[in-house]
Amino acid sequence: MLEILTRAGCFVAIIVLGYVLRRKEFFKEGDFQVLSKIVLKITLPAAIVSSVSGREISPSLLYISLISLGAGILYMILGYLQNRGKGREKQAFALLNTSGYNIGNFTLPFVQNFLGPVGVITTTLFDFGNAFVCVGGAYSIATVVKGNSGKISLKKMAAPLLKSIPFDCYVVMTVLSVVHISLPAAVVSFADIAGGANAFLAMLMIGVGFRLSGSREQLGEILRILITRYSVAVLLALGCYFLLPLPLEMRQALVILVFSPIGSAVPAYTADLGEDVGLASATNSVSILISIVCIVILLAVML
Repeated sequence: MLEILTRAGCFVAIIVLGYVLRRKEFFKEGDFQVLSKIVLKITLPAAIVSSVSGREISPSLLYISLISLGAGILYMILGYLQNRGKGREKQAFALLNTSGYNIGNFTLPFVQNFLGPVGVITTTLFDFGNAFVCVGGAYSIATVVKGNSGKISLKKMAAPLLKSIPFDCYVVMTVLSVVHISLPAAVVSFADIAGGANAFLAMLMIGVGFRLSGSREQLGEILRILITRYSVAVLLALGCYFLLPLPLEMRQALVILVFSPIGSAVPAYTADLGEDVGLASATNSVSILISIVCIVILLAVML
């Protein structure tokens, strides 16, 4: 347990380092975007390729993607229902800010370092379903709820997915694993090196981008969203661990995954929706803190 806590503490320390360096102006405002591009377009795809390459994925496991997709839809429904009678704007905001998981930038490094290749394969399948919610799906539905659009836009949902390099990697590597095709050794070696930097850069990026800009008046809304998320997470974790007919390592990974924080792109989508970006950023940042605590405790208990 001491080793687990030490390694998890190192992850937290890297986040704190990023936050302190930004406060000391070592990192400027635009540096977060640079780090984000490196993680999303280089190290995260490389980590996916490195971890999944050469490993077989049974088609029968593809239902794991439906768990995350179903969870995202459930969160949207709960966010919508909790704000009945409060106006379309609040319903749209809650729907968007309650849904989705930050897997690639946050949870994958934990899984990668603590649960190994089996955990990463589980994460790949889980994030495949999650992507449909995070990358356009929840936003498109929120625009309909608010009244900015007359119908759900499949184009708006599909375009970001197809342009997402991590999502494309998930699709390609899942297909290759299902049909038992391996990538060339040189490609995998390159991915091993680049992917090895993903955990550090992802945690550093979270620290650099960490914001708490919500006012005291907004605390009630933040608490309502986060209590909903983590209450559902407890139920999902219990169901995944005790009910699913999966190997122990996969069930452990799913327990960690359902405690992931809110999707990192949600504040940006909130801005596009014309809603309160400060509140969205504050909710997102607090969810990161809660998820760190939950995941560290769960790792210490399960491993």
